[in-house]
Amino acid sequence: MNVNVSMKNLAAALAVVVISAAGVWAQTAAPAAAIPATKIVALDVRGAIVATQEGKQAADELQTQFAPKQAALQDTQKQIEDIQGRLQNGQTTLSDDEKARLQRQDELLQHELQREQDGLQEQVTEAQQDVVDRIGRKMLDVVDRYARENGITMVLDSSVQGGSLLYRSESVDITNDIVRLYDQAYPVKPATAATHAPAAPKPAPAPQR
Repeated sequence: MNVNVSMKNLAAALAVVVISAAGVWAQTAAPAAAIPATKIVALDVRGAIVATQEGKQAADELQTQFAPKQAALQDTQKQIEDIQGRLQNGQTTLSDDEKARLQRQDELLQHELQREQDGLQEQVTEAQQDVVDRIGRKMLDVVDRYARENGITMVLDSSVQGGSLLYRSESVDITNDIVRLYDQAYPVKPATAATHAPAAPKPAPAPQR
């Protein structure tokens, strides 16, 4: 079983970032006796995080970081499948002792696989939360500035499942604007060729005389 390190999961923890500033942004700029106009827009927080250049880079980095452990889990899973195949195909040919040995080995590998999966999932979740916190704090600043500059009263998170947002018009969706402004405010550094280049081979030792 592979542990999912997709940025689609990474953005789930940012549901608390919904900006609900009704009566704050608009009212501070309006006269005391005036009734401020209500301007509500929608932001797909999940989609915004995934779409930023920083979010894409973070997804690639997490995938690379955890790829070796995922490969190890796949190897263990393959061992389990091989043992179970031997047990199934050797019902009439394997001795009782050999069957018992294989069954014990299968159980040990199953426990090891579950333990490693749980440990990896915990590490992935923690790494994802770190990315969410990093991008989320900065995205809040971008949304706050955008809302103030455009007289927006409330920003609703359209990516929250089970929320109260039943309909949104494309004309009030600011996701693309927020992604564009975020990338402008926080540009990422492109990966250099030296970062991914293989290490130069060591010179061969001089022959002994």
